[in-house]
Amino acid sequence: MSALKVHAPQPPESVLDHIGPGADLILPLANGEPVGILDALEEHADRLEGVRVHQMHPLRSRRYINGEFGDRLRHVSYFLSSADRDAYWNGTCDLVPNNFSEMPALLRHTTNCSLVLAAAAPPDKHGYFSLGTNADYVASLIGRVPFFLEVNERMPRTMGGHVLHVSQIVGWSRGDRELIEVPPAVPTELDHRIAALIAERIPNGATLQIGIGAIPNAVLAALADHEHLGLHTELLTDGVIELIEQGVITGTRKFRRRNKHVATFALGTSRLYDFLDENEGVDMYRVDWVNNPMIIGQQPDFVSINATTEIDLIGQCASETMAGRYWSSSGGQADFARGAMYSDGGQAFVVLHSQTSKGRSRIRAQLTPGSVVTTLKNTVDHVVTEHGLVELRGKSLHERARLLISIAAPEHRAELEREAFELGFLRR
Repeated sequence: MSALKVHAPQPPESVLDHIGPGADLILPLANGEPVGILDALEEHADRLEGVRVHQMHPLRSRRYINGEFGDRLRHVSYFLSSADRDAYWNGTCDLVPNNFSEMPALLRHTTNCSLVLAAAAPPDKHGYFSLGTNADYVASLIGRVPFFLEVNERMPRTMGGHVLHVSQIVGWSRGDRELIEVPPAVPTELDHRIAALIAERIPNGATLQIGIGAIPNAVLAALADHEHLGLHTELLTDGVIELIEQGVITGTRKFRRRNKHVATFALGTSRLYDFLDENEGVDMYRVDWVNNPMIIGQQPDFVSINATTEIDLIGQCASETMAGRYWSSSGGQADFARGAMYSDGGQAFVVLHSQTSKGRSRIRAQLTPGSVVTTLKNTVDHVVTEHGLVELRGKSLHERARLLISIAAPEHRAELEREAFELGFLRR
């Protein structure tokens, strides 16, 4: 049988034929960004009028993000990164609050969803493109919104619910370039101490959600002697590769997508991207399925591990601000904390170092003014620092204050106790 002929690629600027005044363009996050197409939009910005680009976590700073084209081409962020954080602070882009699981519905209900621009792996012989490292919110728009793709030979061809047929796109261009790599963070001794407290509470057969960073990497390293673990996570990173290859993570005990490693996007090094290419053991799915708390809750013994920057004495976690200033956004932390709560045997762990590098306590009597609550006190389960692990669910405000003070840095405990009495969290 002869291979299906896919219509020829076009120059990136041909995307302008599909963009009218007031268009809302939707981009995947991270390496799903079509770099050459965005170059063309900036080069021909004089042809645009009132166009907005909606995206979480861009990896490249750009002229339009920094306001160079005014209202002709404006960036709307849903999760700040180093590429658009200063732009937000300077007022040249917007930030829309969201939970990651709700992004597809949010985009459909609040934007025109005019066109999706995305990077993709080359089409197969049947005319199907894979969105590679990214399913995220754009996978939910397949069949609902027109797509213009940028095919990158270096994009891994991944499996799952983020493939689309040539008949579902309005055009495609070529843009071969190396994917941006994010090397694994190296855990410190404090990270390993936190990880050990968590790992001993993870049963064999548990399903994991685990993010990026030093503490998650330390937790993964501590799980080498576990068995039959599953993976149902927002973000896939290098840290899981060895556990999968060693047969520690198998997915054989999962209820949903048994025997499959599930994620909604991937970000790491070339080792991860090579691992993902044509790997039938990994499924990339849309975020409103992966991060849906009700889907998560169907997995028994679900374990969620997420970091926060600050927590107050009643258990409110501020995970998207630093020193009272916006740094990122909510992401999927609350999605997975809530999902773990619905799971039979589920556990959610919030992790943090007890103090900052400057010696300021991250456990606060009250959150720093300007800090934003990401995970509610009613949802928070376990909290872990290098000084211990405490369980807050079902505890009174008095008990919570005592428990959290017990895992604060020792030099801050007396002051926290004094403040707790003043606020009425503790009584003599």
